[in-house]
Amino acid sequence: MTAPSAHAHDSFVRRHVGTDPDAQRQMLEVLGYESLDEMLEAAVPGTILLQREGADAASAVPDGVTEPAALAELQALADRNTVRRSLIGLGYHGTHTPAVIQRNVLENPAWYTAYTPYQPEISQGRLEALLTFQTMICDLTGMDVSNASTLDEATSAAEALMLARRSVKRNGNVFLVDADALPATKAVLRGRAEGLGIELREVDFAAEGAPEGEYFGALIQYPGASGRIWDPREVIAEVKSTKAVAIVAADLLALTLLASPGSLGADVTVGTTQRFGIPLGFGGPHAGFVAVRKGLERQLPGRLVGVSIDADGNPAYRLSLQTREQHIRREKATSAITTAQVLLAVMAAMYAVYHGPEGLTRIGRTVADRTASLADLLRRSGYELVTDSFFDTLEVRTPGAAADLAATLAEAGYLVRTIGDDLVHLSLDETITAADVQGIAAAFDTRAPAPGLELAETRSGDGWGGLLREDPFLQHPVFSSFRSETAMMRYLRRLADRDFALDRGMIPLGSCTMKLNSATEMAAVTWAGFNAIHPFAPREDVDGYLALITQLETWLADLTGYDTVSLQPNAGSQGEFAGLLAIRAYHASRGEGDRDVCLVPSSAHGTNAASAVIAGLRVVVVGSDARGNIDLDDLKQKIKDHGEQLAAIMITYPSTHGVYEEEVRTVCQLVHDAGGQVYVDGANLNALLQVARPGEFGGDVSHLNLHKTFCIPHGGGGPGVGPVAAKAHLAPFLPGHPEIQQEEHPVVGAGAQPHGGHPVSQAPYGSPSILPITWTYIRLMGAEGLRHATASAVLAANYMARRLSETYEILYTGENGLVAHECIVDLRPFTARTGITVDDVAKRLIDYGFHAPTMSFPVAGTLMVEPTESEDLAEIDRFIDAMAMIAKEAEEVLAGTWPADDNPLVNAPHTAASIATGEWTHPYSREVAVYPGSWTAPEDLSVHDSAQMRIQSKYWPPVRRIDQAYGDRNLVPTWPVD
Repeated sequence: MTAPSAHAHDSFVRRHVGTDPDAQRQMLEVLGYESLDEMLEAAVPGTILLQREGADAASAVPDGVTEPAALAELQALADRNTVRRSLIGLGYHGTHTPAVIQRNVLENPAWYTAYTPYQPEISQGRLEALLTFQTMICDLTGMDVSNASTLDEATSAAEALMLARRSVKRNGNVFLVDADALPATKAVLRGRAEGLGIELREVDFAAEGAPEGEYFGALIQYPGASGRIWDPREVIAEVKSTKAVAIVAADLLALTLLASPGSLGADVTVGTTQRFGIPLGFGGPHAGFVAVRKGLERQLPGRLVGVSIDADGNPAYRLSLQTREQHIRREKATSAITTAQVLLAVMAAMYAVYHGPEGLTRIGRTVADRTASLADLLRRSGYELVTDSFFDTLEVRTPGAAADLAATLAEAGYLVRTIGDDLVHLSLDETITAADVQGIAAAFDTRAPAPGLELAETRSGDGWGGLLREDPFLQHPVFSSFRSETAMMRYLRRLADRDFALDRGMIPLGSCTMKLNSATEMAAVTWAGFNAIHPFAPREDVDGYLALITQLETWLADLTGYDTVSLQPNAGSQGEFAGLLAIRAYHASRGEGDRDVCLVPSSAHGTNAASAVIAGLRVVVVGSDARGNIDLDDLKQKIKDHGEQLAAIMITYPSTHGVYEEEVRTVCQLVHDAGGQVYVDGANLNALLQVARPGEFGGDVSHLNLHKTFCIPHGGGGPGVGPVAAKAHLAPFLPGHPEIQQEEHPVVGAGAQPHGGHPVSQAPYGSPSILPITWTYIRLMGAEGLRHATASAVLAANYMARRLSETYEILYTGENGLVAHECIVDLRPFTARTGITVDDVAKRLIDYGFHAPTMSFPVAGTLMVEPTESEDLAEIDRFIDAMAMIAKEAEEVLAGTWPADDNPLVNAPHTAASIATGEWTHPYSREVAVYPGSWTAPEDLSVHDSAQMRIQSKYWPPVRRIDQAYGDRNLVPTWPVD
């Protein structure tokens, strides 16, 4: 089905798809089909299948190009951006990324191709780094428990609002917001509050104190967005005296000098770690955080790393308190655990490790002192400052001259923010030198000291009063042990070696689409033309970015059959939330605001129900029939039950049961006939590109996971991008932003229209510095290459399902006995017969050199397997063989060869220490423990044999099986300090 050029030497399609034509012929023969096209026609319902000719001919996606050609086009786009030194601030600051961290973390596939650490035994490196992140946050904020990162500061504030609402059972429905909070935070809070029926009330806490009346929480900015530093102790105490939750949004670098929010009495602290070595990136990705006092840890959103023990009693790290996981709790989840930025959290944590407390304090002091020096120069030049107490931000009164001064500064290479024509707002950061301070001052007034004249030494802190920090921070040895680059490089390597990532082997996680993140796609992430730009830079500076964004929006709309796309959501969960907000706003615009019921089939993606609840919808579950499809009779009954209250249905297509449901058009029509909207979850879009379009078979809106189908790496559980695509009638309700550089977005058949909904992310375009990854993927593959990738993924899944069915039961298949891009291996009969559980199989796969598939989701006691198109036939066969050998090992247990409580399966995984130290007392050999399977038998193999190579490259898990319950009973979320 592919063009002759698809497998040419210089074709990226050949490099991206792991199975070559010969391998695919073998696989098709096993399935009984002559071609990929014939297999697709059997697997995909004819009512939605795009014929190859129509899919390619009508596509707006250009033909694929070579890697050098794509990079040349991308470089031309980057060159259209103007990179200036940003003094805009407002939550985003220039920073120096240490080269050792850029090379060994950001650019290292051992870090960026890892998945969320749901298998903790093979995630000890990134879990340790995240524990360091949590410790860093807790130390600087003075809080007791921090989560392992959130998406950005604004969404962290929104999560804190919801935490406060859950924690306070009374006090009305009002939430107080500091008038001096970041503007983007206020905008995101408005959207979150509106969906939940919460009233936001702005208060100038510094001038007015805490108001009287009932409210359940209050957000205080510290320092304020204006730069103002004031003592919030009294306000915090007043808030807490009403039993409301006191939340502080804090600047981490300022906290190296200022008293911590915890010491001031705060219940919750939120913020971002962006200025800890993470580039501006036009807004992201960056790692935010939410930290809480003791007693609120079970309300904490997102992920939390804790210390537990393994089977030998050794310390081991794991995700704690996972009852909050939305896959398990669904509509009862308190947040979406997918809202994390792990790769960026690791970078921020390592920035703190590299600099240590002394280095961070020195950086903070330098920024504060240079800001004070600039303030002194401006005062000497006759300017008045709005506040005399500040850390890094000044607001300068410039009656009638703000625009002219901003233009002068821009010519000198600096960007500032103007407020009307009477105020200039500017923030300094660690990249600003003494010479920069002189140059900035000179742009304000020719009477300022000329360049080259030494600045008077100015000590910051005047006016801070009793807010100088006195308590120490970052006292654990991890923050003082790696000062040289040699030591730091080795530490990062040691952590990476404790993990299993895509650079080691297949990660066959169903619903997660762990496929190739090519080096060419990743190349532009570190280009200054993309990563050194402030998200609120003027439109004329970001022409290349806007061109790339417009192209990407157009391509994604075309590929999905929708009319418009917003790239703002910076996670799949945010995309779901944005789509549901658009549905709610659409109904309200038609006078149908009472529609608040969201139908969620049991076959839908696990995040759906949690997202619906966060959007203020009532979740009603629709059952599945015996074949895993949506039960049409139950659907009709639920529609009848809820009538005019029906807002939407959220379906996943192909379903999370791994099949192309035949009646998807019928499902969509039934909901539309009842006045509802259809949300099609894009988690499984890897089975649809150029094969079927959700917007054409009935979808009104979808989110797309660019970190799945479109090759942005998972980064250990973030970064992600979850664009929302919609039909034209929902375009006005997609996320807007007060700082957006390009209000109008392409809308098919309607030219361009604004997206006017509330923002769901802090930056106008979410996490744009990683959008070049997806742009490059699409540009390299072209429309035909994308169809070939989809077909290859479906082929790999069906080949695997067919061969696995020789040993295990496959739970669901479509009309012709085929699956989509993933399959569910039902271990329940296997467990009932042998006593070997899904956990045992998952942990034993580690000994065989694999990351386990998705466990017990969407059906308890099963494994959901997705090989993707990027794995070659040898790796696919190796996994199938491993599963077959695990079944044989289970038979040995059943036959009594090995006891039920002492066998390679229940004892898995096996570490090097477990076989090398102490007396071996198990009834199976060391070789069986750590070199299972015929291909790793050590005898009679030449050094060139592939089996011998497997032995030489064996992954050794650093810990044995972890005691999950112990970690929850004994929560240890930070590094202990003696």
